[in-house]
Amino acid sequence: MTTTATQGSRGGPESQAPRGHASPGAALAVLPHVLRTALAWTDAHRGEFALPDDVLDPRTQVNATLKPLGELAQLCSTVRAATAPGTPEHEVAGDLVTYAWEQVAQGALLLELLRTEPFAAYPYEIYAAFAGYGLRHEGFEALARPLTATRAWAHTEQHANRQLGLINSERRVGVLTHTDAGAVLSRTWLGGLAEPWTFEGPSGYALTHTVFHLTDWGRMPDRVPEKTDAYLRTWLPAWADGCLESGQWDLTGELLAVGASLPGPPPLELLDAVWPVLADVQHATGCVPETGVPVQDPAPDPYPFIDCYHSTLVTAFAAALSLRSLRSSRSLTDGAGFGPGRERHTP
Repeated sequence: MTTTATQGSRGGPESQAPRGHASPGAALAVLPHVLRTALAWTDAHRGEFALPDDVLDPRTQVNATLKPLGELAQLCSTVRAATAPGTPEHEVAGDLVTYAWEQVAQGALLLELLRTEPFAAYPYEIYAAFAGYGLRHEGFEALARPLTATRAWAHTEQHANRQLGLINSERRVGVLTHTDAGAVLSRTWLGGLAEPWTFEGPSGYALTHTVFHLTDWGRMPDRVPEKTDAYLRTWLPAWADGCLESGQWDLTGELLAVGASLPGPPPLELLDAVWPVLADVQHATGCVPETGVPVQDPAPDPYPFIDCYHSTLVTAFAAALSLRSLRSSRSLTDGAGFGPGRERHTP
């Protein structure tokens, strides 16, 4: 998925509000419904995430099988962490993580993948999504431990933001990271504070995942350095505006999740301006298309699964983080103390 560079993003910070009027409280007015229905759609379509019998066949497409399941586990584990125990959203998210764990045979299937491709990052990263949730497989970790201590593992050639993902996975599993996260961050598009007008689809997804890996998918906002935080607060509105204009709903959701993953007060104007637009894009069933003009078809499945599962998961993920951030901000204003995920951590 790609998008054109945001037009008019050379202007100063004072010109960076997304188009349309940002009504105070507009995000909070729509977010509970957005989150609830996105999770309901995902739960109703959980069978689409099921792994095929030939998932271990080298010819099976990872991007169409293990990748969606890993995303289900990762994003729903974050939704559960960001929602209050006892709420329907919390329970549904937890059920979906449990379902994903069952699909990988409680980790046994990931062990087989690791044996087949010992230096591939994706089995380890999928496992780390479960490990961060508290689901572990002793055999997987016994094999992974010596592999991740090798020079080959430490020097696998990959893009900087992907390397941050591996570092975060190592943190989740609880092993020594193979390199310093701060040094890797400085080599990313975001860490280099790239010229904002060079934002486009690939750089947009690179920057969102840089933040996700850095903050452990929004759980540790204070891992974002001050200069990166200031840069994102200045330019997220312009980039979101460009995504809205070009119908890039999946990337819009990821940018909203980034905004809700920043330390300190949430970017209220951004959330209030953009969330009502994305809420209007969401279908009545809860699904959200990745790109394009939203359909008005009342059918229960207006889009092919492959064209909406990720954007729907991202919408639920971003909505849960946004609600947490907004409610925590209210608690701080009311003098109720610090919200979740505000501990001080260093990269």
